[in-house]
Amino acid sequence: MPSRKPSTRAEQRQLCERMRGLGMNHREIAAEMSRSYRLRPRGALRIAWGWTLDEAAARYNAHSAADPEGRASMRGTRLGEYETWPFGGRKPSLIVLGLLAEIYRVPVLDLVDIHDRGRFSPRELLLLSKTTGSPRPHGAEETAIAAGGQVISPLVDRPDPRPVSPGQSSRAVLARLVLNDAVTPAPRHATTTLTEPGNFAYGRIQGSEPELSGTAILHEVMMAAHEGSEHAERAERRDIGETTLEQIRADVIRLSHDYMTGEPWPLFQEMRRVRARIHAALDRRLWPRDETELYFLLAVLNALMAVAAKDLGSPRAAEELVRSGWAFAVLIDNRPLMAQLRVGMSGIAYWSRPRQSAQYAANGLEYLSAGPNGAQLHLMHARAAARFGDANEARRAIAAASDAREHRHEDDLLEIGGEFGYSRATQHYHAGSTLVEIPDAEDDALTELELAAELYAAGPEPGEDHSKHAEMIARIDLGTAQLRASRLDAATSALAPVLALPRNKRIDSLPQRFGRVRAELADPRYHGSGQARELDERIEHFCSETILGDLRELGAPVGS
Repeated sequence: MPSRKPSTRAEQRQLCERMRGLGMNHREIAAEMSRSYRLRPRGALRIAWGWTLDEAAARYNAHSAADPEGRASMRGTRLGEYETWPFGGRKPSLIVLGLLAEIYRVPVLDLVDIHDRGRFSPRELLLLSKTTGSPRPHGAEETAIAAGGQVISPLVDRPDPRPVSPGQSSRAVLARLVLNDAVTPAPRHATTTLTEPGNFAYGRIQGSEPELSGTAILHEVMMAAHEGSEHAERAERRDIGETTLEQIRADVIRLSHDYMTGEPWPLFQEMRRVRARIHAALDRRLWPRDETELYFLLAVLNALMAVAAKDLGSPRAAEELVRSGWAFAVLIDNRPLMAQLRVGMSGIAYWSRPRQSAQYAANGLEYLSAGPNGAQLHLMHARAAARFGDANEARRAIAAASDAREHRHEDDLLEIGGEFGYSRATQHYHAGSTLVEIPDAEDDALTELELAAELYAAGPEPGEDHSKHAEMIARIDLGTAQLRASRLDAATSALAPVLALPRNKRIDSLPQRFGRVRAELADPRYHGSGQARELDERIEHFCSETILGDLRELGAPVGS
């Protein structure tokens, strides 16, 4: 069995424990988690405490219940939405931020970063700027006595004339600030009154309920309604239309399908153009669902560009593109997309780092293990295991791939199709390609690869696409298996369509695969065979004139 790479969650736990062992506090741990895993600040702090979403939500509810003004009913899923925002998810209120600051024992400003601030209104930013100092330790009062006996909360920069009761928390302070600011923000250093049952604190109007007339109350209610309308009007602003979004999505889908049979270099250039358009769109004012859609398409496009970069002979650029796609997939928490990006990394590492390739595939299975793309991950694991000599694990993974495909699964990545689907023909090709690596498995390899050739010849099944690149590689592996079975004529026939490919479609993986064919032709049983020598010469000529040579002549580097 290959050693399995720990899951991301397990890695994060181990890193947190190591940092705690070094004496780092929760804020320092959260900062490192943000850097290492590109986490949002709220999620990083939760992980720094070692809590799951549900555990943090339970603590939130328990802490709010201890507050006389608490009205919380938090769920783990809702907390996850607050952590994701503004890259999807849901915007947390300032009062929610105040209570989160209490359970994580950090200043409120530790819970927001530049991306959050860019989505807060000027008034909200002003309120946040009024929160200073350190959080209240659990079980201790968050107060200080000023001259004259006044109690000053370290979360605000103005004194409070009345004692702070045990129920008054950073949430209460933020609640007061929000209420005070609803109509007329209090001047800096102005004295304010904490809100309690029976008391009001709207702007400069203070005191008990009897001091407010019905007209004054109606005025305050109407002003609050007007403020809500103003916020709604700003939220409705949207600098991208449905037509533009539909066109970008259509472009990504078209490119994914065109790449199955097209010429890699011009399509790579077109992908880069569409990606630039998405980057520009993300700089506009967008609705949250627009951002989620664009980040999804951006991750898909980076994954597709990685396939093209690998085919164009630039695995380093392919890795960088996959990592970029991974960052966007994590932002929107799209597990099928994260699984597919692990497919990409596994494929890149296959030839030079088979054990790492197996680890990437195993990690991908933690995000998706059913349906056609789940089957693909099982087979990526199988191929890598066979390459480093674990035949039993390879055969087990082949069987698991067959089972996974029988489990019905649908997601938004499968809707893109093209390179992001996984046909039965390609599944049999990958199974046969795995068996080619296993000693004494020639018969099983031939069975799988001949079936793949038949399925490619019959055309794609409903809802499938066939990759011409995959079909050509399958033919090379079929030729290898046939040569091992001493079927030179059949091998020559299988390889003929590959050798007839024009230079601009001779991707980088084809010469790699032909290396195994030439090794078989060098076997003593083919010595003295004119047919074998002619086939070897044709392969040598093919490998000397590939798309890489064309690109070098053009001086066209493939970058991210």
